[in-house]
Amino acid sequence: MSTKTIYEEDFYAWLMENVQLLRQRRLAEIDVNNIAEELESLGRSERRELINRLALLFAHLLKWQYQPQKRSPSWKYTIREQRRAVLELLMIVRVCVTN
Repeated sequence: MSTKTIYEEDFYAWLMENVQLLRQRRLAEIDVNNIAEELESLGRSERRELINRLALLFAHLLKWQYQPQKRSPSWKYTIREQRRAVLELLMIVRVCVTN
């Protein structure tokens, strides 16, 4: 006999169920522990992504600065894309912090 919860069995269904409960203000019925765990995980994931994108951006900026003979359109594209992604991640963090 399986004792898996909806959270373990079907994450999307669990998510939609809890979204509906939150919107209906049925707070006593939401899965508080798993929601808290997911929010913590999301925060860690966003932080990791920001660190990775900054590392890639800095590496390409250093290459661009110190290896001008090897500059290529792909480096330029990577620098532009990483700057865009970093700004987007920072805007997400800013919105979360100010709300």
